[in-house]
Amino acid sequence: MPPLTTDVIKFGAFVVTNQVFHLTPLSYALVNLKPLLPGHVLVSPRRLVPRIHDLSAAEVQDLFLTVQRVSRTIERVFGASALNIAVQDGEDAGQSVPHVHAHIIPRKKQDLPRPDAIYGMMESDDADLANQLTTRDKGDARRGTFPAVDADEDRKPRSGDEMNKEAEWLAEEMAKDTEKER
Repeated sequence: MPPLTTDVIKFGAFVVTNQVFHLTPLSYALVNLKPLLPGHVLVSPRRLVPRIHDLSAAEVQDLFLTVQRVSRTIERVFGASALNIAVQDGEDAGQSVPHVHAHIIPRKKQDLPRPDAIYGMMESDDADLANQLTTRDKGDARRGTFPAVDADEDRKPRSGDEMNKEAEWLAEEMAKDTEKER
């Protein structure tokens, strides 16, 4: 399946067109290079804007309606019972890519030792999106020091093919939910 658009979609300085699985006129949703938990995705405005206060009213509305729509699909397809939805608004809040984005992380009972452990994971060096994307773009697939998500497998950056397949699958799932909404 080709990308959803022929437009170049950027997340900060990084081209993420092939990772995008949902587009609106003002926002997009993309799969994550190194998800904290399976199904961890991002929603961002199409316009490169560093902070929430820089968004227009229409962009704020579209961004959060997109978060809501994507959340329903992510919760369904990953069998989640809850979600963490987080925005780190500015570098001092942990934002590593100066482009507004909301994290959507599907959660299940006892998926982590403590439900709030996700916040420590989000603050770790290995959760630094800018570092992950820069490393990917330089062709360096080093394994970080991030703790394993499950006992049998270390977290590693995913390949472009893996992310493309997930983006295609999620685009199909989003289309199913859009049909149900009509």
